[in-house]
Amino acid sequence: MTTQEEFEQAAQRAQQLPSKPSNTVLLQLYALYKQATEGDVAGDRPGGFDFKAIAKYDAWTQLRGTSKDAARQQYVELVTSLAG
Repeated sequence: MTTQEEFEQAAQRAQQLPSKPSNTVLLQLYALYKQATEGDVAGDRPGGFDFKAIAKYDAWTQLRGTSKDAARQQYVELVTSLAG
């Protein structure tokens, strides 16, 4: 199980990755971080032409039902794999 400290360290490492990940990976990082810190997505899906907000919302929604602990573990594992 991942500790809060390990999660926070991974969040700091994510800001200093050697190369910028693809948009798909960035959305996955965002969604896992939000799920780990806030839980399931709340509120209405953004509308209009705010495609970035829509993509973020949709990525987070895909994790609905994932526990905060599981999301925290997946986040740390993903950052570790990206950091090398």
